[in-house]
Amino acid sequence: MLYCFQLNRVKIMTKSEKMKEQGTIRAHLKEVQQNLDRNAEKEGQIQNRLAARLKAGDRTAAAEFVDMYYQQIYFYMRQLGHNRQESEDLTQESFLNAWHHINQLRDGKALKGWIYRIAGNVSRLFWRRHKGRKAVSIEEFDLPASGAGDADKAVYNEQLEQLKSAIAHLPARLRQVVVLHYLQNLTIAEASEAAGVRQGTFKSRLSRALKVLRKHVV
Repeated sequence: MLYCFQLNRVKIMTKSEKMKEQGTIRAHLKEVQQNLDRNAEKEGQIQNRLAARLKAGDRTAAAEFVDMYYQQIYFYMRQLGHNRQESEDLTQESFLNAWHHINQLRDGKALKGWIYRIAGNVSRLFWRRHKGRKAVSIEEFDLPASGAGDADKAVYNEQLEQLKSAIAHLPARLRQVVVLHYLQNLTIAEASEAAGVRQGTFKSRLSRALKVLRKHVV
């Protein structure tokens, strides 16, 4: 009954009320975007200061750098199809490469995307050296749990397994963009920097990847 009442209330909403509601929504979205921008700017400043210390050879900064991004890069390696031991080894290799080539980083605020880019290159070199080796199934999925009933949960879990399998079988470039944006939660700007491509190219690859995934997940 309450649901019907609410529907009727929406139907008789006046034009001025609709405009007021739309204005409230726009104001809320604007506030959310401003908060996101502030957080991004704050994170960029933190990265910039850390990058400056790394370039100065500060080993304490190196330890902070590893603490800040090690888990993310490890999961990134796992999601790119490496087993646990490979992921640990490749993650360590990525940070060593970053330390040795830190002076090549032009913009300190891009430090996060830069370490992902190095990790992606390390992963690609590994696959070149081990041609024919199959990627392992993705295990570390950062997806919300289903709040549905038992029957719906079974369907959800089945679709999740299909999705894991489908991502594992994507071509390397397409798999990378899905992992960066949806599993690692990088923005398009950060993810394109990590992939070493322009944002337009990244979006194009992401669109192609999603089309492939839709065909395999029912």
